[in-house]
Amino acid sequence: MTVFVPDGLPALEKLKNENIDVRPYPDKIPENTQKILILNLMPTKQVTETQLIRMFADSKTNVAVYLMNTVSYTSRNTDSEYLDRFYKGFSAYKDETFDGLIVTGAPVEHLDFTQVLYWHELCEIFDWAKVNVRKIYTICWGAQAALMHYCGIQKHPLPEKMFGIFEHEVLCPENPLCKGLPEKFLAPHSRHAEVYKEDIINCKDLDLLSVSEDAGVLWAATKDLKIVFVTGHPEYDAETLSLEYFRDLEKGDDIKCPKNYFPHDDPAFPPPLTWREFAKIIYTNWINL
Repeated sequence: MTVFVPDGLPALEKLKNENIDVRPYPDKIPENTQKILILNLMPTKQVTETQLIRMFADSKTNVAVYLMNTVSYTSRNTDSEYLDRFYKGFSAYKDETFDGLIVTGAPVEHLDFTQVLYWHELCEIFDWAKVNVRKIYTICWGAQAALMHYCGIQKHPLPEKMFGIFEHEVLCPENPLCKGLPEKFLAPHSRHAEVYKEDIINCKDLDLLSVSEDAGVLWAATKDLKIVFVTGHPEYDAETLSLEYFRDLEKGDDIKCPKNYFPHDDPAFPPPLTWREFAKIIYTNWINL
C-alpha cells in the first residue's frame, strides 16, 4: 500500500529508491488510510523517520505519516528550518484523532523521568492519546516512559549498556501482535536501563509478549492491545549500532563492542541485517490491528 509523507521529506526519495510506494500528501487523503502520528524524540530525526516509514510498507491499508516534536525542548541536533518545515508541536494535533501514535526512544535514560525537560508535555500527550488515538506504539525510552505513566512501572539503570543483537522468545504466539513470528527471533537493543519482567507479569493490565535470556524484556502490551511497549529497536538499519559504537568511541565513552553484531566480533566487518524480516512482522501486525 501507499505511505503518504510531507512533500520534500528526505525519506521520500530514499524509500522510493527501495521500491517502496511513498508519496507526498495528496490534496485529499484516500479514505482507506490510517493516520499515524510520530513523536520523534531521537536526535537523529531524519534517520528515525526513514526507519519507521519503511516499516509501514507492508500494511493492508494506506498510511499517512504526521511528525510531531516537543515544544518544551528544542532538538540541538536538527536544524530549526527542518523542524519548522516538517514538524508541528502538540497544539497543532490535539484537536484531531489518529489511528496510531508512535513515541520513539530518547537519549535521556540516565535521568529520572521528572528530570526530563519535556516530561510534563509527554505526560499530557500520553493522556490525550488514551482518548484520541486508537493504538499507541512506544520504543526504548519511550516504552519505559509509557510503562511508568500508564502502569506505574519504574525503569532501572543497567551496570553497562545493553547493546547488540539478541535472540528473543515469543511468549504469546496466539496474540495478534505475534502473528507470523517464529518461536525465536532477533532484535537490536541499545539502552542503559531496563524494566523488570516480574513487574510486567504482576501488572494485571499487561501481557508479556517476548523476552530474551540475555537482554531481558523486549515486548509487552496492554491486554486490549491499545498500548504496545518495545524496549528494543527492531526498526534499526544494519549500520545503526555501528554508528552508535564508533560515535561513542570517538567521544571517549567506555563502550563495549555490540554483542552478536559484527561478524567474528570484529568491527572491521560490515554487520549483516539479520533482524529485518522480524521487524517488518512486528510493525505490520501493529499497523494491521
